[in-house]
Amino acid sequence: MATITAETVKTLREQSGAGIMECKRALEETGGDLAKAAAILKERGQAAADKRSGRDANEGQVGSYIHMGGKIGVLIEVNCETDFVARTDEFQKLVRDLAMQVAGLRPLYPTIESIPAAELEAKKAELAASDMLAGKPENVREQILEGQLKKWFAEVVLVEQPFRDQDVTVGQLITAAIAKTGENIKVRRFVRFELGE
Repeated sequence: MATITAETVKTLREQSGAGIMECKRALEETGGDLAKAAAILKERGQAAADKRSGRDANEGQVGSYIHMGGKIGVLIEVNCETDFVARTDEFQKLVRDLAMQVAGLRPLYPTIESIPAAELEAKKAELAASDMLAGKPENVREQILEGQLKKWFAEVVLVEQPFRDQDVTVGQLITAAIAKTGENIKVRRFVRFELGE
């Protein structure tokens, strides 16, 4: 069994935001492999987020972001379970990051579930009628259609968008925050204003 140093635990804790004992256990399970331990913690964080997803999130914060020059502004409501978490620096940073994301990438909906059914069906019909599907076998058509729909979601749904220049989506960023805080976190709604629109 590999010796787990305090420095290794500290490094994993800084990367993952997990507790000291969780980091130590993950490192022990992986024989001190930092990358594998981080993957285990990420998986456990997802499981914890899934468990919390059904809990009410009625506290939180309405955040704002005004882009330099005052030509773009965003108001966003992000909810959590307690006022205590809503006041933490990490939560407030998350709200600001999400507001900046809305300002920069112009999503239309917070989640896939918030897309009106009629609009989703219209988009599916539009994609199904496209020329790229003509003459393709049915199983290939379905795969292409699913891929095109995912691509559209990444453009119009906040939690499906890539977060800045990182290799995570906004949804994964929120899941990591759920794992750190131990509370359910949801983007309830947002509005984006741009001068002249």
